[in-house]
Amino acid sequence: MNNTLEIQIPSNITYGRGYAYCLQYHIVWATKYRKAVLCGSIETDLKDLLLKYAAEQDIKICAMEVMPDHVHLLVETKPQCKPSDAVKVLKGSTAWHLFKLHPELKQQLWGGNLWNPSYFIATVSDRTAEQIHAYIAGQKTKDRKPGRPKRS
Repeated sequence: MNNTLEIQIPSNITYGRGYAYCLQYHIVWATKYRKAVLCGSIETDLKDLLLKYAAEQDIKICAMEVMPDHVHLLVETKPQCKPSDAVKVLKGSTAWHLFKLHPELKQQLWGGNLWNPSYFIATVSDRTAEQIHAYIAGQKTKDRKPGRPKRS
């Protein structure tokens, strides 16, 4: 009987001074009231803003899809990055700029908030990274109704 344990080392490990890491997160957040307002030029501007603010936070966006009422991101971060702070910066900065670029958004959203205060975040392993990437990429190809997915 062979008791050898094989360890598969992920290929996307980043090496720092005295440490090595591979931190990926799947992040999802929705618009306030799940209003379907992220369409057309708002969607394009949001994607540009997310790329800009992610780069400023030293976050690499591996996959991104903006649906009419929510956002999916697959991101890589450094160990020094606190995920909750990164989400707060991404949501806050994008909302501020989108309201400046598209003042009509405030009329569609009561109370002047673009984003629902909640968000979903999950760690992504080397085994599930491809599945998450495919899931995000396939968001717009599905016949989906806006709103929260139904539980089975």
